[in-house]
Amino acid sequence: MNANNSNRYYSKIEYVHEQILESFVDYLEEGTVIFEALEDFVIEKKLVDYIYKVDDLIELKGDAYKSKRNEINRFKKAYPNHRIEVLDKYKHGPSILSLFNKWVSDRTKYMPKEEVEIFMDGIYFERFAIKRLINEYEKLDVVGIVIFIDDGLKGFTVGERINDTTSCVIIEKTDFEVLGCAQFIFREFSKYLKNEYGSVYVNVGDDMGFENLKKVKMSYRPYKLVPKYTIYQK
Repeated sequence: MNANNSNRYYSKIEYVHEQILESFVDYLEEGTVIFEALEDFVIEKKLVDYIYKVDDLIELKGDAYKSKRNEINRFKKAYPNHRIEVLDKYKHGPSILSLFNKWVSDRTKYMPKEEVEIFMDGIYFERFAIKRLINEYEKLDVVGIVIFIDDGLKGFTVGERINDTTSCVIIEKTDFEVLGCAQFIFREFSKYLKNEYGSVYVNVGDDMGFENLKKVKMSYRPYKLVPKYTIYQK
């Protein structure tokens, strides 16, 4: 990286698990805090990833998930003509991009003004990523589903298997105006990941620092929160 970057600061390792930090330590005396031992590196703690038990997301048992069950039941009652399809880039690609554009427009309407600028800074890259995801879909070893109401695509989600026990949700978008759609497709995709891969856990990534997204992800009662780190050179 140093040979290809104009500044050593740009050389960095992202998404590092805490256990891997020990690989950057020559020796670790008993009682030494690992951050103190990393003399040659600077570590930056990033946002946590939210990890859930797949069965919890499917079954939604108990009072903690009562509101989720109610949202799903209202959705099914209001839209009995809904249907789930496995994502096909040729069939669904244009509609996915249209839904994403609508999602951006709707999202900024309800977002605190102080967050809009930060949010919009990332939209260009997210739109680019979705386009590339669709174009390269068959090469990426990912899976996805979409949800239709009549002939309108109202939601999509894509994920992948990380290891034998864990899958992740890479992206999920639904139409804000279709209440309960987000809760419904999240549960259906959890079922899909369990059936397809036998996944026990699902990682839905971090909350990007947005308070509203944090509340949503915490409302699903995560099994654990896993911090990520970025390592720089001194």
